[in-house]
Amino acid sequence: MLDIKEEKQRLRQHIWELMEKLNIARFPRPVYGRIPNFAGAEKAAEKVLFLREWKQAHVIKANPDSPQRPIREYALREGKIVIMATPRLRQGFLLLDPKNIPSNKLRFTSTIKGAFRHGRPVRLTEIPRVDLVVTGCVAVDRRGNRLGKGGGYAEIEYAILREIGALDEKTPVLTTIHDVQLVDHVPREKHDLTVDIIITPTKTIRVEPRPPKPTGIYWDLLGDKKELPIIKELQTLLSHYR
Repeated sequence: MLDIKEEKQRLRQHIWELMEKLNIARFPRPVYGRIPNFAGAEKAAEKVLFLREWKQAHVIKANPDSPQRPIREYALREGKIVIMATPRLRQGFLLLDPKNIPSNKLRFTSTIKGAFRHGRPVRLTEIPRVDLVVTGCVAVDRRGNRLGKGGGYAEIEYAILREIGALDEKTPVLTTIHDVQLVDHVPREKHDLTVDIIITPTKTIRVEPRPPKPTGIYWDLLGDKKELPIIKELQTLLSHYR
């Protein structure tokens, strides 16, 4: 019998293979090992604009992956502040404030390269309250159980913001995916980030009841990620409150 991590990896492999086989994967390819970009990502992103959670949000925390790039661009064009995680959290978080970005550079700023150019690195104490979390995934089920690419960074990003009070269990989490990434079952461990809203090019799914969220950092599961500068900064910050 497969253990949960083997089960997760098999599901990832199945989705990656399926997306390549059906030719619905987009650049960067191949999608193995990635949050897969997909045909229809722009259409899914457009549907986000009609959500009440989107309309009410002033600050959005977003992942840096390609399929959610259009959402980051829409946020900037609507004057929203974007808190973007840097890849693998190597340089923590970037703050993208459209007030400080030329209007003809907003699309470029929604890319990783552009975010580094026109955004600014922020310390944890500078991060404003987050109204909406946007995350990518490899697969998700209708109960909101989410499968990432296996690095655990989406969980750590969320947990850091939870630890510093920038968000809480009521902060909505959404993902955009291709329809084939919606599966019957995703195994979940206690530290896994779950989603409340799933948007595909053809449907919007609100997860009811809302699934439980990680309550913060699970320090015993961090492994060598304890050496990340952002984790060390968090430890220092938390030590001042204890």
